[in-house]
Amino acid sequence: MPLPPRWLRRLLLAPGVVLLAVLLVITVPFWALLALAVSPFVPGRLRPLRLLWIGCFYLLWDAAALVCLFALWVASGFGARVNSPAFQRAHYVLAGWFLRVFFWQARWALRLSIEVVGTDPDTALPGRPELVVSRHAGPGDSFILIHALVNWFQREPRIVLKDTLQWDPAIDVLLNRLPSRFIAPGQDGRGTISEQVGHLATGLDDDDAFVIFPEGGNFTPRRRLRAIERLRDRGHHRMAVKAEAMRHVLAPQPGGLLAALDAAPDAGVIFVAHTGLDKMLTVADVWRELPMDKQLVMRFWSVPPEEIPAGRQQRIDWLYDWWSRIDAWIAANRDGAA
Repeated sequence: MPLPPRWLRRLLLAPGVVLLAVLLVITVPFWALLALAVSPFVPGRLRPLRLLWIGCFYLLWDAAALVCLFALWVASGFGARVNSPAFQRAHYVLAGWFLRVFFWQARWALRLSIEVVGTDPDTALPGRPELVVSRHAGPGDSFILIHALVNWFQREPRIVLKDTLQWDPAIDVLLNRLPSRFIAPGQDGRGTISEQVGHLATGLDDDDAFVIFPEGGNFTPRRRLRAIERLRDRGHHRMAVKAEAMRHVLAPQPGGLLAALDAAPDAGVIFVAHTGLDKMLTVADVWRELPMDKQLVMRFWSVPPEEIPAGRQQRIDWLYDWWSRIDAWIAANRDGAA
């Protein structure tokens, strides 16, 4: 389904979420009683009631974020100063606060914990920008990574993400006010994907973190096979062989990262792997796992700029070598191994 134009999303989707949240608050006792009534007939401990709570919380969280974002828009002179440094910082602070609330609730409702191991962006290259290159798998992994960058490491992320995420009004409003790129397949009148990514990575300062997911989407076995076949169709047989050897990640698409490396030659690179939620590939998987009772482990590796290869093909090989290392780490850790 094509994404509506921005003006229509602002006039219909955002107010619609706020009105729906108000309606939900009024009717939630009815839905809670209904969920409680059917819970004995559904496997799992109060699973319908938990799912209702998670859905209600997310809707109210989204609506509250939209109200706060509207207040910032008014305070900025109805958008006149919304791109000024002070209001950009205010938006990052607001995002950090809402993410803290989100993961406080995830710990309580889903029994989800997060552990970070390895060299993090706070200690790897202090006073330097970072290109954060992450795998993509499991529900909400991008939320978790941004939460870590903003709230634990005091970084200001610039994010490359899919344009379909603009269906969420709070994400749409917030990230269209902050440095980010919503990437659509094909040409969208703003240049190639590499040109857009390079533009976003230009001018990083010492507390910026440029975030990119080279796989282009969440891992599934079907997408993995399609990515390998795509490499073969384009004549990249050596890369296809490397991708076949990786069982837990998709073949990375190097164009965006290469553009970011060219645009930010002084930046270090942080590679990110994670495991704990990667077996939940479908809505049915998430439903079956509720409450999750999971520990997500996020592993960081730091590469200083002087260790990044200079040539294009060398950088592509370097990215694939790192992706193989990430794949091996996931294989060793996804079932709780040391």
